[in-house]
Amino acid sequence: MKKIITTLAAAVLATSLPLASTAASHPSYERVSGVSGNLNSIGSNTLTVVLQLLAEGFQNTYPNVNIQIQGAGSGTAPAALIDGTAQLGPMSREIRPAEIDAFRARYGYEPTQVVIGIDALALFVHRDNPIEGLSLPQIDAIFSSTNRLGHAPIRTWGEVGLTGDWASRRISVYGRNSVSGTYGVFREIALGGGDFDGARYQEMPGSSAVVQAIGQDRFSIGYSGVGYLTPGTRAIKVGQTPDALFEPSPENAASGDYPIARLLFVYVNKRPGEPLDTLTAEFLRYALSAEGQAAVERAGFFSLPPAFAAQQRQQF
Repeated sequence: MKKIITTLAAAVLATSLPLASTAASHPSYERVSGVSGNLNSIGSNTLTVVLQLLAEGFQNTYPNVNIQIQGAGSGTAPAALIDGTAQLGPMSREIRPAEIDAFRARYGYEPTQVVIGIDALALFVHRDNPIEGLSLPQIDAIFSSTNRLGHAPIRTWGEVGLTGDWASRRISVYGRNSVSGTYGVFREIALGGGDFDGARYQEMPGSSAVVQAIGQDRFSIGYSGVGYLTPGTRAIKVGQTPDALFEPSPENAASGDYPIARLLFVYVNKRPGEPLDTLTAEFLRYALSAEGQAAVERAGFFSLPPAFAAQQRQQF
C-alpha cells in the first residue's frame, strides 16, 4: 500500500493549487428538492466531530433528514458498508486490500473512495515540556519495540536532549487502539511498520482521550489528529532528521516536509455506471462545498484544494 504522505503530495500537486486554500474558495452548496430519509455513518472515531458538524449543517438545509453517526474506529466501516447498516463509511486510513476483497465478494465491485479533508497527525506533549521537536527515528525509538528506523531505544527525556529535572524522567507513551485508522497510519509512517512497545504503550479509546491523558501527565508523549490540541498540551515539530523539523501546518503537509499526514476518506457503496442514491450523494456534495469544507476546518483539519474537491464530486 502506498505511503499516505505520498498519496497526499500527489493529490495536491495534481491540482496545481496550494493546500492552504480556504474553504471560501469552494463553490457554495445549492439545495435540491426531494432530499429526505435516514443516513447512517459507521467508522472512524477521528472523523466523528467533522461528521457531526457536517450533519448539523446538512440537516439545517434538509429538516426531513435524520443522520446517525457512530465513531467506533475505521476498521468498522467496511463491515458496515458490506452488511448495509451504513451508507457512509468514514475512515482515517486507506481501505485495506482484504477489506476491498470482502466487499467485492459481496457486491462484485469495489467501494467508492471519497476524500473530504486532510489531517496531520500531531505529536503532543504536556504544555510544560520544553522540547522543540523529534525526528521520525527518535519517535520510533520512543514508541516501538522493533526500532526499524535505526535509532537506539529511547526511554527518558534526557535521551532526546532535555536537561535538569527532565533528564532522568521516563517517557510515558499514549496512543490509539488497534481498531483505529490513526493507529495504523502512525504505525506505518512513524514506526516503519514496526510494533509498539506493549509494555509501555497505553492504548486510549479515542483521539480526545489521548490528548486529555497527555495534559494530565507532565512527562508524556502521544499522537492524535492535530485538531485535538488542548490548553494543557502542545504539538511539537517533526521531521525526517533532527536538524530539519517542521510544524504540522497545511503547507508542510502538502510539501511532505511534515511527514505524518494523511487524507480523510468516506467510503460508499456505489454500483459502477449507476448514480449514487440522492441522499448520500447530496451529503457528500455538501461535504465538498464551501460550507462543508468550512466544517472540516472548524473540526481542526485542513480543507481540500478546490480543484481536487471538484475531482471528488465528479465520482457521484
